[in-house]
Amino acid sequence: MTTANLSIRIDAEIKKEVEACLDEIGMDLSTAINIYLRQIAKQRAIPFALSADPMHNPETLAAIADAERIAHDPKVKGYRDMQALIKALNA
Repeated sequence: MTTANLSIRIDAEIKKEVEACLDEIGMDLSTAINIYLRQIAKQRAIPFALSADPMHNPETLAAIADAERIAHDPKVKGYRDMQALIKALNA
């Protein structure tokens, strides 16, 4: 098997964290990257699910905006503690 060099730029702190994690399982970064690349070649896909941040979908962003609007609306009654809220809900 012939080899080729791969040069990539990564965040120094991430590299340090990953190397520490891999060291705990007795693996170096080069081996881990080779495993990852072999899995891509074998599966013809990224070997894990990729998805958008669930916190930043349109529905969640709209709910956050609505909550902020309500929180800053002087006409909306607020409660300083849970007991006051429960009392108002049960009234």
